[in-house]
Amino acid sequence: MNEKEAEEGAVAVMPKQDLSWIPVFFKKRVCTTFVEDSFSNGSLCQCGATRDFHPSVALGDYFSTAIVCHWDSTQHSSEQPTDAYGELEFAGAGKRHSYFLRFSSTTDPSRVFDFMRKHWKLRQPNLVVSVVGGEGRSKVKSWVRDVLKQGLVKAAQSTGAWIITAGLREGIGRCVGEAVRDHASAVSSTTFNKVVPIGIAPWGLVHNRQQLVNPEGSFPAKYFVQNATRDSWCLDNNYKAFLLVDDGTVGRKGGEVIFRGRLENHISRQRPGSASIEIPVLNMLISGETSMVEALDTSLMNSMPWLVLAGSGGLANLVSDIVENVQSASVPVLGAEKEEGTPNVELRERIATKVKKYFPSERDMDKLVDKVLSIYQKKDLISIYHAEGTDDFDTVMLKVLVQASKQRVSVTTNPYVDELKLAVTWNRVDIAKSELFNGNIDWKYEDLEDSMTDALMNNKPQFVRLFIDNGLNMLGYLSYGRLEDLYNSISDTSLAGTLLQHLLNERKNESSDQTCRVSVYEVCQLLEDLLGEVCQPFYKPVLKLDPASTRRKALKKVCAVLKEDCTHRKVMCKHPWLCLFLWAVLQNHSEMAIFCWEMCGESVLTALGGCKLLRELSKLEIETEAKLSMKELAMKFECMAHDVFSTCYQTKASYSNQLLIRKSRLWVDATCLKMAMAADARFFFSHDGVQSLLSQIWWGDMERGTELWKLVLTMIIPPLLYTNLIDFKKAENAEESVMAPPSSATDCHYGETVYSFADIKHHSEGDHEDSNNIRRLTKGTAINSQSKKWPFWVTRWKQYWYAPVSSFIGNLVMYFVFLFLYAYVLLVDFKQPPPEGPAVSEYVLYFWVFTIVCEEIRETFIVGSKTFSQRLMLYVQDVWNKFDVLAISLFIAGLCCRMFSWSFNMGRGILCVDYMVFTLRLIHIFAIHRQLGPKIIILGKMIKDAFFFLFFLAVWLSAYGVANQALLYKYDPSPDRAFRRVLYRPYLHIFGQIPVEEIDTGKYWDRDCTDNLTLINEGKEPCRDTSHNWLVVILLVIFLLVTNILLVNLLIATFSYTFTKVQERSDTYWKFQRYNLIVEYHSRPTLAPPFIILSHINLLIKRNLRKVPSTKIHRFAVELKGRDANKLVKWETLQKENFLALENKKRRGTDSERLKRMTSKVDGVIKQVGEIRDVDRRLRALESDMEYCTSSLQWIMEALSQSSTVKSTKAHPTRKAPVISASIEK
Repeated sequence: MNEKEAEEGAVAVMPKQDLSWIPVFFKKRVCTTFVEDSFSNGSLCQCGATRDFHPSVALGDYFSTAIVCHWDSTQHSSEQPTDAYGELEFAGAGKRHSYFLRFSSTTDPSRVFDFMRKHWKLRQPNLVVSVVGGEGRSKVKSWVRDVLKQGLVKAAQSTGAWIITAGLREGIGRCVGEAVRDHASAVSSTTFNKVVPIGIAPWGLVHNRQQLVNPEGSFPAKYFVQNATRDSWCLDNNYKAFLLVDDGTVGRKGGEVIFRGRLENHISRQRPGSASIEIPVLNMLISGETSMVEALDTSLMNSMPWLVLAGSGGLANLVSDIVENVQSASVPVLGAEKEEGTPNVELRERIATKVKKYFPSERDMDKLVDKVLSIYQKKDLISIYHAEGTDDFDTVMLKVLVQASKQRVSVTTNPYVDELKLAVTWNRVDIAKSELFNGNIDWKYEDLEDSMTDALMNNKPQFVRLFIDNGLNMLGYLSYGRLEDLYNSISDTSLAGTLLQHLLNERKNESSDQTCRVSVYEVCQLLEDLLGEVCQPFYKPVLKLDPASTRRKALKKVCAVLKEDCTHRKVMCKHPWLCLFLWAVLQNHSEMAIFCWEMCGESVLTALGGCKLLRELSKLEIETEAKLSMKELAMKFECMAHDVFSTCYQTKASYSNQLLIRKSRLWVDATCLKMAMAADARFFFSHDGVQSLLSQIWWGDMERGTELWKLVLTMIIPPLLYTNLIDFKKAENAEESVMAPPSSATDCHYGETVYSFADIKHHSEGDHEDSNNIRRLTKGTAINSQSKKWPFWVTRWKQYWYAPVSSFIGNLVMYFVFLFLYAYVLLVDFKQPPPEGPAVSEYVLYFWVFTIVCEEIRETFIVGSKTFSQRLMLYVQDVWNKFDVLAISLFIAGLCCRMFSWSFNMGRGILCVDYMVFTLRLIHIFAIHRQLGPKIIILGKMIKDAFFFLFFLAVWLSAYGVANQALLYKYDPSPDRAFRRVLYRPYLHIFGQIPVEEIDTGKYWDRDCTDNLTLINEGKEPCRDTSHNWLVVILLVIFLLVTNILLVNLLIATFSYTFTKVQERSDTYWKFQRYNLIVEYHSRPTLAPPFIILSHINLLIKRNLRKVPSTKIHRFAVELKGRDANKLVKWETLQKENFLALENKKRRGTDSERLKRMTSKVDGVIKQVGEIRDVDRRLRALESDMEYCTSSLQWIMEALSQSSTVKSTKAHPTRKAPVISASIEK
């Protein structure tokens, strides 16, 4: 069973043969010596069983029986294999199954605890509350039941606790069971499963216990509960598990007390999960009898804390009275000598008085007083809870456990550290804020370090935020060693854990070291697989690996590095919040990831990076629920990136443009545009700021909105370029737009924004300048001032042809010319094979296609810094690239075939089909159009819908076609006629072409036919079969009904839904698709095919001969350094803070938040009222004491005044009237 099923409380149903080992490990106890009970006239043994119940061996040893006067479990009983274990079904209760196990009272508690955890799959507790108390439900007061329901069970649910009682339908055990039941009906199943009620009862006391006996185990055992309202010794159906302790007695109480104490002591030495503290165990006393005094004293000797409910009755009232009202030493009397031992005698007398007050009928009073005195001496471990107290019950429990832990800590240790660890373990950040971080405690870094680790590993972002707000510096906390520990804490069943383990196994196979753990190398490889080529690999410099090295070389080197001292583990993370953000995102921890994003720099890019990671992980996730949660979190990050960028754009558009194209130091040379494209962030691309930048890049130095006919006319007549036909940005305006003056002193370093290829080139050249030149640029010097001055005609020529829109228009015009030439060759000038052909126009066409092939090769295998395989995979991912490959492949195949006489017609047919493919390529070109672009997207999705329609249509066509052909013709061996009549003819039926004369034999069919099989085999038309013609007509009607009405209307409805769905977001789709086209034409050479061959030759000379590096590799990317980069990051951080403040203001204005604040205020008022009541009670007690003192003093004065032994010359003092100041009177 996996962890998720265990958390949901699922029962692990195991085959019986798999559990045959249980009777070997767990035993039961059977009485082996009959010791007569003097009060039963010899019919009962002191174990409680009758004489007939004992075996003959126990009755035969008369000598041993005669000399034994007291029955002892360890001496007079023996162990045998247990015969009661398995699952328990309460008949008629309608509850899920519970677990039960019968075992000896001397069983090792560690064995039982491991059995509960591993085989019952019970969640390991963060707290254990052991409730003991009085018997009989009628003795439990109503306010105590309210404390159990509203206090204990609620606190157990918030902390993930086990509640241990007797588990029987009587007394406190029944009240706890009812409280658990009522709480379960008010909360969800996932929340309720955090509460695990466990019953520990004596086997011999359980009613109907024989129903549980089965030597082979019960799966399940049917258990009938008496339908009586009064208490009984039956098991309570509200408990999750039952530990039935067998000490050999029957009908005797207290057989489980010793084992229960040993089990609680064992649990208190365990640690829950990855926590840094042991599991706290709290004993809770409600009412109680004198028989529980010994267990209470033994538990206190083991340093177990106790919480006593004052006023609940019985033993609880006695303990609360002596702890609160009995002092350890009396005040010495004046003039009397202090005798040795007097305080102890007086203390014993006071305790004896209290004991007699609450238990006046106790027989062995001296023994009881000694036990109570022993309990009093350890009163530091006892806390008293008053129902009228102001603190919540879980807060009281936390303070009790911490008070007990303070007794064990050293003087140098902060006594509040354990309290903080408990609050983290219980996930009670409210208690930590109100009790620990209220400004009264001086916290040190060492005190918060372990708790921070617990909070991170257990996904408690509220505590992480609390620790950061109270002085913990993440730069001094997170080292690469701690980061590796965090990744090793990821569950192996999660997707991230599975991927990391797969990468770790690769390293294990390489290094042959099976003990190695997950390192930052595996994290680096996982991030590289998920992010792809968006950014450079993470963490490789930490391990001294070359980022450009292959995976095989890196694996060999990292194996050698990790075998050494691993000094990288002590190095502090340079960007700790980004490391934590990636760690949280990989685990799909939404709250933790969002908090780390808030603390991380470069918020827009970081949010887009989280979106990319989550969408890649959702593709690998198998479970539907986890997949949906990943997609929701990815969309949330995309919306946050959009909103933060919107805040930046509204503040300063030029700075926000730089955010989109800036190379990130945090994400290793990634840009926002590149990350958004990889993350499929369509909503982010739809922002006006992103589209504004793309439009500026698209138009280059020309004015936006220039008419299309002007561009085409200038392309046809180049001299028009030097007229005023096309408006270009003026040098002053261009300089102002690029180098806008700063609005303040803090904004003076953000003026430079790259929009065109020329700007990128100039910026790349400017990167080699020193810092003084950069500083001069930012102060207002134009960018082009450092570059070479070109003549006006050269500058204007570059301004026109370097704009992507010019390249697009040129390629579009030339592509239409190419299609016209292609059509002309096919229709007019397609000559016979050599030596007669091909014609000159056809050779021109061949050369044109050759230049297209050269451009595809350049675009695929030359541009970029990726490896050959990576470029090829990236090229194939684009649908239109596949179109290009198909078109070129068909053209080459048609060209080869048309050169030979035997395959000439085949080649011509292939070229005709290829013309259709080249023509359809126009669809992608027109995707840039604002109206046509969305329609193209809708058309593409409708084609996908049509494929599903064609599947259903093909099924129905084949079904009808075969049946129709077989019914009309008994025998027709012609494959051509069979294919036409089985598939082609039914398809034409859909469009109304129905040959009624052929299908309906009642109609005249003017066609020669024969029934002669010889002639039919020779190809003659067979005659129709008239025997089943009625069925043929019925099938035709049904076929037309299904296809023309059902399927066609289904297709129309599907198209309507697709159109409506896409049309709502068509603008978003188009804006996203527009980016790809702009990037494509921005990176293309200026000239279009076939003249593009000149650009290819020029590039070949520049790259290979002149060794001039390409500037278009860094398209849409600007690298800022020094103060420029820091200032931009600070400005972005400021805008993020403004965004978060605005969102927080909106959230605080919601009705739910107002209701929470109102509830908090009401709780505060109630707490103050409770404190006032407590003060009033204390004042009343003080007034009573003052009246007693006044009366005593008055009696002394009167006695002294009447005495003749003491004479005073002074007058008797009198009470003075109170003096009221003048200010008060006024």
